[in-house]
Amino acid sequence: MKYKVIKYFFFVVLVGIGTACSDMLDNEIDTNLRPEQVYVNYDRMKQVAVGAYTNLQVIGGFYQWETSLKACATDEAEETNYSSQSQKFNMGIWNQYSNPEDVYAKLYVAIRQCNLFLENSVNYKKILVTDTITTVGKENYLQQCEDIAFYRNEVRFLRALYYFELIKRYGGVPLVTRTLSLDEGKQIGRSTFDQCVAFIVSECDDIKDNMQVDWYAAGKPEDDGRATKGAVLALKSRVLLYAASPLNNPQNDIEKWKEAAKAANEVMQMKKVGSMIKPLYQLSNNYQNLFLAPNSYSDDEVIFYIRYANSNILEAWNYPIGTPGGSSGVTPTQNLVDAYDKLDGWDPSRPYDRVDPRMQYTIVVNNSTWNGRKIECYTGGKDGVGQRNASRTGYYLKKFLSPNLDMTGTTPGRSMKAWIMFRYAEILLNYAEAMNEAFGPNGTSRGDGLTLSARAAVNQVRQRDGVKVPNIPNVSAADLTEAIHKERQVELAFEDHRAWDLRRWKKASLLGEPIRGVTITKTGDETFTYDFNRIVETRVFEDKMYLYPIPQSELNKYGGTVMQNPGW
Repeated sequence: MKYKVIKYFFFVVLVGIGTACSDMLDNEIDTNLRPEQVYVNYDRMKQVAVGAYTNLQVIGGFYQWETSLKACATDEAEETNYSSQSQKFNMGIWNQYSNPEDVYAKLYVAIRQCNLFLENSVNYKKILVTDTITTVGKENYLQQCEDIAFYRNEVRFLRALYYFELIKRYGGVPLVTRTLSLDEGKQIGRSTFDQCVAFIVSECDDIKDNMQVDWYAAGKPEDDGRATKGAVLALKSRVLLYAASPLNNPQNDIEKWKEAAKAANEVMQMKKVGSMIKPLYQLSNNYQNLFLAPNSYSDDEVIFYIRYANSNILEAWNYPIGTPGGSSGVTPTQNLVDAYDKLDGWDPSRPYDRVDPRMQYTIVVNNSTWNGRKIECYTGGKDGVGQRNASRTGYYLKKFLSPNLDMTGTTPGRSMKAWIMFRYAEILLNYAEAMNEAFGPNGTSRGDGLTLSARAAVNQVRQRDGVKVPNIPNVSAADLTEAIHKERQVELAFEDHRAWDLRRWKKASLLGEPIRGVTITKTGDETFTYDFNRIVETRVFEDKMYLYPIPQSELNKYGGTVMQNPGW
């Protein structure tokens, strides 16, 4: 398999860290050359390590399903294009032979690349020895050794991340930590989910203190975007939260929730390099701009991201149909709109006013002004029913999209994008959920360093500057659980959390509920009537879909060693 990589490790549509196209390297070195031809110097070893990052495109980013985000296979969104891959999920016509998100083999290729690097770079200090006599040569040698040492731990992080992405889809999978021959691979059966979690957590714990904390603070801004200690701890937080959740913890072992809370707290307690007080990560004061460059890769809320080069692909796919150059694409649902809190003074005749501000930071609504024009989602309007390829739900996507790009000029506008894989708001919500399940809404555990309550943590997210929605009051643990679930739905909308959250909560039947949109009728210059109960699409979800099926093509290779998931 051949991937293209810009100087370090970002990919897809000319992804990069501020590098030019001329810096692109060919990363087939680890598969097309023998180890003794590859692991001979610093540059070649670095290329292989960089190559391990390219596989992030398999698990995250904007370009997973051609012109559609994976949100369209959840109750967050509907795809305007009826032939989108998301429709296979929505109609229930996917299985072990055809799965729009079949990443099983791709992730094992990624894991094998990681294993190859880790095995063949063990003796990197000997390999890198060239000139250690001169002062310059010795300094260069020490710098190269330090960098490869970091890369070795980064690759272990990536391998752990790829395993997490496997187990959240398939449950327990074969744990392969070294390169295997085909015959050896056939002998390895599936480890349990808990065994896989234990491996991932062990890897995170083993490498966390040997990761760079902040590439800028280390004087290496050109390396910003490489994995850090924060990314390792964020992965640990996420995997332990999944392990504690009802799908994977049916006996509700409270100790698992405590471990998840402690893992999130590790991230929360991180401090900036050289400071004992200032937190390394904190909530952005501008929710909408957080998802636009440069904030999407430079804001203090961002922990780990995938960065893309300048383009206008997202805007062309998703601008409202009435905006020149727009083609509708991913359209939010009424199901999602209903999840945003209505504030004091809300008026049903103006349903999008006096609502949690994150709604209009995320979603384009009727009669709002965006990109220099009034949005007309009403029947007969420029963006409404009656227009070819108009939104099927009555809403359009705003999150991630750069405003005011001229899509039709002689030189169409472009902007940079970064897909945020881990950010601090998720960590606070991970912590809040785990703390509530372990200690209740207001409980703490000072002996474990868990001094912030669940309710206080979720209210931090709600009270960020620019949002400031009312605090969740003193409620029962069960009510706070539901409030946290809804908070994740709105705070993390379109960031590829919803499908997995519903599964781990054992609430994925919601993926099979009808998708609703709004019918808007214009009654005057600035007056409209709204029907919020229009059924846009009926969907299918069966219990077996809590886990993906192991691809049949992979089962055929194992000869019965690896068993299929239940129901498939």
